[in-house]
Amino acid sequence: MKEELRIVPLLKEEWEGTIIPIGYTTEEYFDLQMEKTDAGYEARFYKKKFAQPVSHGPEEYDFPDKLYQPHWEKAFAWGIVAGQGEERELLACIETCPEEWSNRLIVTELWVHESLRRQGVGHRLMAIAKEQAVLEHRRAIILETQSCNTRAIQFYEKEGFKLIGFDSCCYSNHDQERKEIRMNMGYFFRKNCTKAKEALVIRKEEEGDYHQTEQMVLSAFWNKYRSGCSEHLLVHKLRNSDAYLPKLSRIAVVGTEIVGAIFYAKAWLEQEHRTKEILVFGPLCVSPKWQGCGIGGRLLTETLAFAREAGYEGVIIFGEPDYYPRHGFLTCDHFGITTSDGKNFAAFMGLEFVEGGLKGFGGKYCLPDVFEDLEDSETEAFTKSFHTLEKQKFPGQW
Repeated sequence: MKEELRIVPLLKEEWEGTIIPIGYTTEEYFDLQMEKTDAGYEARFYKKKFAQPVSHGPEEYDFPDKLYQPHWEKAFAWGIVAGQGEERELLACIETCPEEWSNRLIVTELWVHESLRRQGVGHRLMAIAKEQAVLEHRRAIILETQSCNTRAIQFYEKEGFKLIGFDSCCYSNHDQERKEIRMNMGYFFRKNCTKAKEALVIRKEEEGDYHQTEQMVLSAFWNKYRSGCSEHLLVHKLRNSDAYLPKLSRIAVVGTEIVGAIFYAKAWLEQEHRTKEILVFGPLCVSPKWQGCGIGGRLLTETLAFAREAGYEGVIIFGEPDYYPRHGFLTCDHFGITTSDGKNFAAFMGLEFVEGGLKGFGGKYCLPDVFEDLEDSETEAFTKSFHTLEKQKFPGQW
């Protein structure tokens, strides 16, 4: 990839207030026709041609598009930048902002310099927004464009967006006459949860599954906690570790597709000169396109039952504080347990299978070496045999 076409984060402290020179010339527009009928209201858009080309640019508006405008409090932006220092030039950008109350992600800005158009840059920028929405479990992506910006509308439709509404007086009281009506478009993540419930099979992993499982793990964790990920390498190395427990570990399969997995290993509590063997699991993950269908919950519930039956007294993990408490997990301070360096925090959680199974011992939590032995250079080399998206920085990463 050419260095000048690399998409990089545009940090707020460096790019706030940067004007985006959005402009376009169009020969077509979508004409809105609205009518009140006895049955209700009818609204239709018809594509028509202007008598002569019409141009719109930032100079005609009192409030030109800028990055990190104050009303987008949680905005984050990415872009392509040429040059350095005072000579740097913004050539393309996308800015997003979560709409928390509706759990949607808003694309607030999207622009590509004319010299880079029709080279796939817009698609790459939109792919970042889609990836962010998946990582944050957003139910949709929304954006606005204008009824006369037919090229933009065509691009958004190609990206999977569809018309979800309009505002005929958003920019002025004469938007309809100007043929510049605000059109709201949305992208929805389609999940076949019915198929997951009907066809899901949870079984032990076989050797022929290994690469597909690792690809699924990579897809689930890529750019989630940091740029790239190493969880797929952990799975690969864990299978050859003395700590690995294949009798408890499972994969989830729909048809021939591996859609989820959970891996168990031995861990220990240390208290003075005593040790106690307990469990750790990780990663527990589900393919992004199947998330939200209850697959992770089924993997967890079924394998925890296996662990109880096998006589283990408890399990300790590092996991998402918003998820695991639903399954009975408590932070480890409830059990008098700390990390190996004496710390406690919200993501450090445990679950007792028998009363006192963790609390009755306490102490420090020790993981097998395989969980710590993941060098960046080894991860980079191993990852070359997998399909990946671009490494990228996202809000909420460590």
